Amino acid sequence: MKHSAISLWLLCCLLGTATLLGSCKQSGTSQPQPLNVMSFNIRLDVAVDSANSWPYRKANVCHMLSYYAPDLLGMQEVLPNQLADLKQGLPQYTAIGVGRDDGKDTGEYSPVFFRTDRFELLKQGAFSLSEQPDSFGIKGWDAAYNRVATWVILRDKLTDRQLAYFNTHLDHIGVTARREGIRLILQKIKELAPGLPTILTGDFNCLPTDEPSQILEAAGMQNASKAAAIAYGPTWSFHNFGRIPVEERPLLDYIYINGNTQVTRYRNIQDTPENGYYSDHNPVMAEISIQK
Repeated sequence: MKHSAISLWLLCCLLGTATLLGSCKQSGTSQPQPLNVMSFNIRLDVAVDSANSWPYRKANVCHMLSYYAPDLLGMQEVLPNQLADLKQGLPQYTAIGVGRDDGKDTGEYSPVFFRTDRFELLKQGAFSLSEQPDSFGIKGWDAAYNRVATWVILRDKLTDRQLAYFNTHLDHIGVTARREGIRLILQKIKELAPGLPTILTGDFNCLPTDEPSQILEAAGMQNASKAAAIAYGPTWSFHNFGRIPVEERPLLDYIYINGNTQVTRYRNIQDTPENGYYSDHNPVMAEISIQK
């Protein structure tokens, strides 16, 4: 009888533990799982940058990105050879994007990288920031260069929820092109990802008080640097490889989210390697939770 009682007690304990673990597992899947999202203008590969050119920076860039390990990463000014280097140096990610000159593999990319172990790719695409968004290699409005936006719809394997992610690079000259480019992106978000929690990253080439930011906020999107419960780092992101005086450096790089998401932390990363810079821009990063 004594052994039977002990055996019964052990069985109950094991059953109770299994039930507890099962319930914890179920509740974990239903809870928001934080996402780390980064926007980073890596500076295109040009020989005029001399010691700051891409061949001297690429290893450090991949090491830095592996350290911060964003779940979602939007980059700008990525030339085809740089994209190849990034894919090789960051095998834990899937890269999506097209060259802006032909919608295939020519010209700068504004690619999206996502962690392959966390996300399943459901849909993807790109469009040009112009009056003809389905045509590539053309300048929109008063832009100095042709520009492109990349988008993906992903399933988060941890929560089984879907989200949309858009990444872009607005023109540095055309005021109209920046305004209309943002309006086009908002239109595409409605068309391509209706009702989905959406993240938008990019180098907007303008200040937080300028029209593109005002348009986004009027549409219900939040600037992660303002919305974060905790924000850390400088209030600027472009430094031109340290050449611009600190007091004159502008914030050009952004992470925006819509109303279904919450920003817990925001970081403007001012790190530099021992032998130079990662880029002429700081990466910016936010921890985001997607609500039910």
